[in-house]
Amino acid sequence: MSTNIIHDEEDLRFYIPFEGEEDAELTYFYTEDRILDFEHTFVPDSQRGKGLAGKLVKEGLEFAKTNDCKIIASCPVVEAYIERHPEYQEIVHPV
Repeated sequence: MSTNIIHDEEDLRFYIPFEGEEDAELTYFYTEDRILDFEHTFVPDSQRGKGLAGKLVKEGLEFAKTNDCKIIASCPVVEAYIERHPEYQEIVHPV
């Protein structure tokens, strides 16, 4: 399955659209210039268990890294992903 993740910079979210149901999404906001707070991850029930949350989180973290931003992991899914992938620890903003 090819996953097309869309970054909507106006709506501050990364999402995967599904026909006839809610989008899977990772939402964020800027706390300061170049500090992103990843606040919420959602995957519809029918799409769970496919690794989509992890793909959304990775896309968000890569965006932050590429754009020289720090992140805050308010969402427990993002926090758990970073624990499993310590290579992203360097972009975590000290809280």
